[in-house]
Amino acid sequence: DREKDPEYWRGQAQETLRAALRLQRLNQNVAKNLILFLGDGMGVSTVTAARILKGQLQNHKGEESLLEMDKFPYVALAKTYNTNAQVPDSAGTATAYLCGVKANEGTVGVSAGVTRDRCNTTKGQEVTSILRWAKDGGKAVGIVTTTRVTHATPSAAYAHSANRDWYSDGEMPPDALEGGCKDIARQLVENIPDIEVILGGGRKYMFPKNASDVEYPHEDKHRGTRLDRRDLVQAWHDAKPPGKVAKYVWHRRDLLALNLSRVDFLLGESWHPRVP
Repeated sequence: DREKDPEYWRGQAQETLRAALRLQRLNQNVAKNLILFLGDGMGVSTVTAARILKGQLQNHKGEESLLEMDKFPYVALAKTYNTNAQVPDSAGTATAYLCGVKANEGTVGVSAGVTRDRCNTTKGQEVTSILRWAKDGGKAVGIVTTTRVTHATPSAAYAHSANRDWYSDGEMPPDALEGGCKDIARQLVENIPDIEVILGGGRKYMFPKNASDVEYPHEDKHRGTRLDRRDLVQAWHDAKPPGKVAKYVWHRRDLLALNLSRVDFLLGESWHPRVP
């Protein structure tokens, strides 16, 4: 039951930090900027395999090789796991490292009080992310991913969902829609409307069902999926404050052509879970 309370996790984290600070005198200045890089599934064994591969590609045995992060002056480990599963998934673990709260498998941006697929367990169980905290602190924020912007890993930065797969309302069951739960793409546009940079894939979840894709108009699998018939890219643009410049791009060429000093908000989405 304690694991269902976000304060349990936050209290545990604070005590861990206090214990670490008691061990040595560390730089406790406030950081100006923070960038989180995540390789999905990036556990100790995966990092070890990468280190060995790097060395072997250089015709060495491998173990003696150094990754760039091995050269950092300070390195720490973080445990990210699900409260109800031995092998974790990206949704619960993203909630752990972005929101500081452990959650159930398949749920994103909510506490362990939420059961997967159960829309009616979500209300009041939402947990906030470091992106929200930074935005509330007056900082510019952004999400850049090589997968869908609505994928479990990045969505924990802005969404609260009982199911990581509810990319658009087209993937949601009737009871979840009737219960008032929002799909993840809609939450991307509505929950924190002033995210400065959003780059990734999965644009079909932003457009009305059966709407043709701009790049692949004749391929059915790339057509829009939204049952509510909304164009969320237009909604994203319309939500920006007057006088601010918001640009949407879907191709590398368009991105490189931008004068970024004159752009306040940027949304870039490819059709594929890999940015072109």
